[in-house]
Amino acid sequence: MARDTEVLVLGGGSTGCGIARDLAMRGLEVTLVERGNLTEGTTGRMHGLLHSGGRYAVSDRASARECIEENRVLREIAGHCVEETGGLFVKRPEDSDDYFRKKLEGCRDCDIPARVLSGREAREVEPYLAKDVERAIEVPDGAVDPFRLCVANAVDAERHGARIETHAEVIDLLREGDDVYGVEVRHDSGPGKRTHRAPGTTEEITADYVVNATGAWAGQIGAMADLEIEVRPSKGVMTIMNVRQVDTVVNRCRPKGDADIVVPHETTAILGTTDEEVEDPDDYPEEQWEVDQMIDTLAELVPILEEARTIRSFWGVRPLYEPPGTGTQDPTDITRDFFLLDHDERDGVAGIASIVGGKFTTYRAMAEEIADHVCAELGVDARCRTADEALPGSENLADLENAMDDFGLRSPIARRSKQRLGSRSREVLETDEPNPVICACEGVTRAEMQDAIEQSGSDLNAVRIRTRASMGNCQGGFCTQEMAHELHPEYDEPTVRDALDELYQERWKGQRHALWGEQLSQAMLSYALHATTLNRDSDPAGRDGDLEYGAFDAGPDAGPDADADATDRTPLDRRADGGEDR
Repeated sequence: MARDTEVLVLGGGSTGCGIARDLAMRGLEVTLVERGNLTEGTTGRMHGLLHSGGRYAVSDRASARECIEENRVLREIAGHCVEETGGLFVKRPEDSDDYFRKKLEGCRDCDIPARVLSGREAREVEPYLAKDVERAIEVPDGAVDPFRLCVANAVDAERHGARIETHAEVIDLLREGDDVYGVEVRHDSGPGKRTHRAPGTTEEITADYVVNATGAWAGQIGAMADLEIEVRPSKGVMTIMNVRQVDTVVNRCRPKGDADIVVPHETTAILGTTDEEVEDPDDYPEEQWEVDQMIDTLAELVPILEEARTIRSFWGVRPLYEPPGTGTQDPTDITRDFFLLDHDERDGVAGIASIVGGKFTTYRAMAEEIADHVCAELGVDARCRTADEALPGSENLADLENAMDDFGLRSPIARRSKQRLGSRSREVLETDEPNPVICACEGVTRAEMQDAIEQSGSDLNAVRIRTRASMGNCQGGFCTQEMAHELHPEYDEPTVRDALDELYQERWKGQRHALWGEQLSQAMLSYALHATTLNRDSDPAGRDGDLEYGAFDAGPDAGPDADADATDRTPLDRRADGGEDR
């Protein structure tokens, strides 16, 4: 029976995109389906740490060795996605000397470069460290942009012939007897050119082999074919600060615990994290106390955090997995290693395998292992090249420095453009058209915006993850409308307005747990700009000539002639009132 594709990859996170790239580079016909945007799941909700392996050097040395190996690979193949910040494991007076010694020994045993610094030397590296920090271990941690890295893998997969289908939710696995041969997907609106099918329609996609790379959702996907996959989703909160309080990854040198890392990321610092098991990766509580804990506990390492401005918080779900019968109670004790589940060998069901567990840093190694497995199943003799061939944007970073003067790349904005675009800088920035800054917080220019729109169509959240536009201090208050304007005239007014609403609502939901102090003032300013100046709440105030300022506080029902039912109010209004929309 003829199939639609040779390999069908489920999941558009880092692992899924890495698998699609690997297999496509080996010459296989590949289709990837993702229910939302790329990075919709765990990949888009991580703290951006490129692990050196130091965090696992005591408790999980196998994972530590994998991390340092892949850390070195990613610096080579994805240089435009990685910032070589370095990392410190810092010890406070109450922290164990014995554990510090074990951490140092573990790093050296796992071939992780490690150097001991005195408290004074550590504060020379990071001046805002607490004055009572006694000493630190220096390791090669880094910061990585998960959005840019994931998209680069998808782009390269497409260049090698893969089909990347976003906004296509798997609603059933196609199984006949003991063989899985494809999936049924339901297509969503998927704004922009990535809508390959009409919204609301379903499609059956058949394949010679199916790879379940859906992470924390792998159990739900497996259940569609009566396969039991023992994923144990674990939620963690991350809190984003308004500036980089540190330029080095700062870890607390102690055994497992919450709130023990600060990662400098682009123009911000990200505080993390917690580790709490949840039943459903799509439905779990987001608690204010978790955010408070991040700030209060990490201020013991970096005291300036107590007075710093928080701009948003977000939660992610780890796809933890342990083999049946292990019985670990505490999710922090579950290995961070990854597992390839061959369902033919394990469950007697052919045509499908799952990849579970692991970490973002090891996504490429995970992809290589399952690609080797798929090739063996299909009788394909082709080696992996993903550790040797650079991702798009990282082919020749040395050329970037030589091209700096060509584009006047000496300003801060130009440097930011170069960092994001990598070796694609010349291709994108060489334009005869005006190139104003669209997002001042992140230094994103029109040329970058138009390049991202060319890739993702009218989906401004997809544009956001490619450029970081709207992800700075104002959280889109000043630039979302400018981003939407860049869609015109290619897209009509209703499409542009819908794209703007979707972007602004996504930007708002992460701010709900940061509304105090200066950030509350920023949120009110954004509300004033959008709800009143731009009249995006469709408030009838002032239509008789007298401006009704009470509408600013009470929403559209406060207008002199407003009688709309609450259900007629916009999502923006319901969010402003603390309603159900997230």
